Amino acid sequence: MHGMWLHARDRLTRATIMNSAQQLSKRTGLAGLHIANILLAGTGLFAKLIDLPAVDIISRRCLLAAAFLLLLGMALKRRFVLDRGPEWLLMLLCGLLMCVHWVTYFHAMQVSTVAIGMIALYTYPVMSVLLEPLWQGERPRRLDVLCALLVLAGVYLLVPDFSFGSGAAAGVFWGLVSAAAFTLRNIVQRNYLGVYRGDTAMLYQCLIAGLAAWPFARQASSALSPAVWLQLALLALVCTAVPHSMFAGALRSLTAKTAGLISCLMPVYGVALAWLVLGEVPSGATICGGLIIVAAAAFESGRA
Repeated sequence: MHGMWLHARDRLTRATIMNSAQQLSKRTGLAGLHIANILLAGTGLFAKLIDLPAVDIISRRCLLAAAFLLLLGMALKRRFVLDRGPEWLLMLLCGLLMCVHWVTYFHAMQVSTVAIGMIALYTYPVMSVLLEPLWQGERPRRLDVLCALLVLAGVYLLVPDFSFGSGAAAGVFWGLVSAAAFTLRNIVQRNYLGVYRGDTAMLYQCLIAGLAAWPFARQASSALSPAVWLQLALLALVCTAVPHSMFAGALRSLTAKTAGLISCLMPVYGVALAWLVLGEVPSGATICGGLIIVAAAAFESGRA
């Protein structure tokens, strides 16, 4: 009898320890995810602070991030080789889409504000739920179409003047192009390259994006000052490689739905950072449009 009681007590103790470990892992994952989103939101600051065209920034950012991820992978003895021939072509396509996504995203923030560029990008969750069913030969659901209409209303509020000469209109346009490229990249990644770790995909795609953007760079690398190289290094490491790695690590203890919902806070973090650091105060219409778009994105992420 005494032995049975000790056995039951040991089982209860082990269960309590396991539950505590799971709760700690979840809290750590949530904290890491929020930190990753704050760091990713900081990219908007560099779009304004680095005095270079978007394509120049992205070419250096991607190559520096790829070098960091390669060194980290070598230190951790990771395997980066793709298994099949067609996957190299698919990874090339994803890298080119990431190049378009990043260049147009930075350009959107440069010609308008961080708030407008970042909020316009966050139409991508709704684009995803509309395009992915078509990709799989299905029809989008009515509720998803309704969310898309709400997003259009939010975009309308972002643009006070629909003349393309308007900075806001140009920012929304390039932000939507960025969102479309990111959506297509995610669909290809999820459907055909989902077996690979996040750091593997990011290494290849950063390298491809950097090489694709390099021929279009206007400023020679030798002409860049040490201060600009420091800014580019911080962008590549602190706001690219580190948060993407943290995001991948957080998914080990959190669901994709939770990660998607928390990621919808990134525009909020980005607008707050731009307000504090750059003095960019969003207009009332921008805040209202942003709330509609972020709410629609969070709703779709929650249903995923």
